Amino acid sequence: MKEQNDNMQSQSINIELDEKTAEGIYSNLAIISHSPAEFVVDFTRILPGVPKGKVHARIVMTPQHSKLLMHALIDNIQKFEQQYGEIKLDRNDIFPDFMGGSPKIN
Repeated sequence: MKEQNDNMQSQSINIELDEKTAEGIYSNLAIISHSPAEFVVDFTRILPGVPKGKVHARIVMTPQHSKLLMHALIDNIQKFEQQYGEIKLDRNDIFPDFMGGSPKIN
């Protein structure tokens, strides 16, 4: 059994990143919804004075992968804050005001 574990640890994954995807997509708002089978994260951006946003990317993940992502984000935020200092948030960052209610996705 140990030999199988050693083989699994020595394997690497080759992930391709094309030029367009490498540019990234700016998002200042993520809308998260879920069902028993999946989590859906819609990445959008809201601009001042513009009452309408557009979903630029939608990621669908299993609940297990969503939790793994959460742990990876927590780990990376902790490392970031150790290097650069605490990320400050105010109430408006946590609960943004979308003209009196939650954003609607069409």
